[in-house]
Amino acid sequence: MRHYALKKKVLYCGVVIVILIILLHPDRNARRSYSYIAKENILNSLRQEIANNFSTTALADCDYYDVIHDDTTLPLSIAEGDLVENHRIREGGEYAPVECRPRFSTAIIVPYRDTAEQLRGFLVFMHMFLRRQHIHYRIYVVEQVDSRPFNRAKLINIGSLAAMRAGFPCLVLHDVDLLPLKLANIYACTEQPRHMSCSINKYRFVLPYLNLFDGAVSISSKQFKLVNGMSNKYFGWGGDDDDLYTRLEAHCIEMSRFEPSTSQYHMVPHEGQQKRPKKSELLANAKERMSSDGLNSLKYTEVATVLHPLFTHIMVDL
Repeated sequence: MRHYALKKKVLYCGVVIVILIILLHPDRNARRSYSYIAKENILNSLRQEIANNFSTTALADCDYYDVIHDDTTLPLSIAEGDLVENHRIREGGEYAPVECRPRFSTAIIVPYRDTAEQLRGFLVFMHMFLRRQHIHYRIYVVEQVDSRPFNRAKLINIGSLAAMRAGFPCLVLHDVDLLPLKLANIYACTEQPRHMSCSINKYRFVLPYLNLFDGAVSISSKQFKLVNGMSNKYFGWGGDDDDLYTRLEAHCIEMSRFEPSTSQYHMVPHEGQQKRPKKSELLANAKERMSSDGLNSLKYTEVATVLHPLFTHIMVDL
């Protein structure tokens, strides 16, 4: 009788564990399908804009057909190596092809703190990736040097203002732990803001939920200004991306995506960030705050701006 009771208890525990696994599995509420811009329509969906101060002596326009239809998956080992010689990257991490006139100028804004080795790999990988897309780009790394909890959104606001002052019409807001895998995922702005990293290996390349708008996103400078950038109040990790989505929604701006196979990213493992407590309270009044909390209320101390060979380094105290 005792043996039967033990077997029953083990069986009961097993059922509970299975149920918990099913309920907590990341795929449970994932979106396996969503509307997206098909590969053949990508070029027509892109905003063809060049930075105000950009000039080139190239005579022919760059052609993007081969880029968009390139199914190559770049090896992650690139991040462990060094840049090839004669990479022609200008001081401050700026690049433009010399053999043709690019149709797109993009500033990549990277909020950052305390992950130097990860940043090095990111920069090497991204330059090797972006140079093959025939675009004009510059990488801005905005580092928080004070001891307060990390404020991703505020760092993005700071980097975006610097990029817009330099005349960049397109912004890509990019976490340092994400590496794009497909060349067809072109780093240029679509007519609607685009969730670029909707297919990440951490989530088995499945979109966790439909309104997700984080990781790597592209948005035109005009649209970013229209929604007053991002909130400056999110110290700690989480919530700032949902706040940005709320701002877009309030302005009736829909987001777009490329198809899952084009939008694949690898997330580099890293230590978890400190979560922001009570972020739901901030999200509850996100619409009410957006006109007074953002680019127009941005306050910080610029410690230094240094033009490194691979990036523009903006160090700030929040």
